[in-house]
Amino acid sequence: MSTPHPSPITDHADRTVLALETSCDETAAAVLRGGALLASEVASQIATHAPFGGVVPEVASREHLRALEPVIARALAAAGVTLDDIDAFAATCGPGLASSLMIGTSAAKGLAIAHGKPWLAINHLEGHLLSPFFGTHEGVRPAVALIVSGGHTLLVEIEAFGRYRLLGQTQDDAAGEAFDKVGKLLGLPYPGGPNVNRLAESGDPARVDFPRSMLHSDDFAFSFSGLKTAVRYLLPKLGDISLPDVCASFQEAVVDVLVAKTLRAAATTGRELIAVSGGVSCNTRLREKLRATCWARELELLIAEPTLCTDNAAMIGYVATLKLAAGETSSLTDDIDPNLRLVAS
Repeated sequence: MSTPHPSPITDHADRTVLALETSCDETAAAVLRGGALLASEVASQIATHAPFGGVVPEVASREHLRALEPVIARALAAAGVTLDDIDAFAATCGPGLASSLMIGTSAAKGLAIAHGKPWLAINHLEGHLLSPFFGTHEGVRPAVALIVSGGHTLLVEIEAFGRYRLLGQTQDDAAGEAFDKVGKLLGLPYPGGPNVNRLAESGDPARVDFPRSMLHSDDFAFSFSGLKTAVRYLLPKLGDISLPDVCASFQEAVVDVLVAKTLRAAATTGRELIAVSGGVSCNTRLREKLRATCWARELELLIAEPTLCTDNAAMIGYVATLKLAAGETSSLTDDIDPNLRLVAS
């Protein structure tokens, strides 16, 4: 017997949303009311996956099962609400690890059915894309957006909420993936990206002339696998080159490409606002160089708050709130899609 889909919400001003995020190795829940964040809770799995040097999907899904109920309970308590107060339930449906995505979406659907409320399937990439606008007075505005994380590196033109145009993306490793792999090559603790950034602060970014792949290509595509290989070839002949110098030089090569292509995309599209999100946008050198170049070219820069850069449910709830305001909900038959795209090709 099929379960009828709850009727869409028509009055959104003070609607309360519970959002879940389990796309990879962070178990997260957030509560929003009328677009305002009431609570955001995240249970990290970094310590669990550190011995393996990366995320193990089977381990991640088991950790989500263990952590999700307590995380939801903490979010509800922090927001001062109960499940009966929730007007809609949302969860990340992709992209991500299939076994992880299933945990959050199954929970959100189950709660929606049990409470007779709508549910919304949210694209993880759209969450990142719009996170710089969360909490701003103007909301989503036309912009060139850079999403740069462990699994994704892409440039997108935002025309308005729900209207996006893919400008370019990585052809191989994402920038965050390259950071983590180089960190592993250098023997740094997992995850490598933040540790590379930390060591780079005391290094010379001009010490090693690493390649800037596709820097001068006529498109907005990225490639970081060659840079990672260049670091590997350098290791046996380091000599007097210090670890901080290697980290700083590698980081500078990544940042140079990200900044140059983003600024070129803004010039090509005529957009005067640049929005940046994703875990790698926490990188201090990337933020520093983006601010300097945007200021020099009189461009506006919006970078997501650090708590919204890594995987979190607040950004998922933000997109869900915007969808509700547009009269959109999802069907209970909507399934996860580990390879979900932000923009249909």
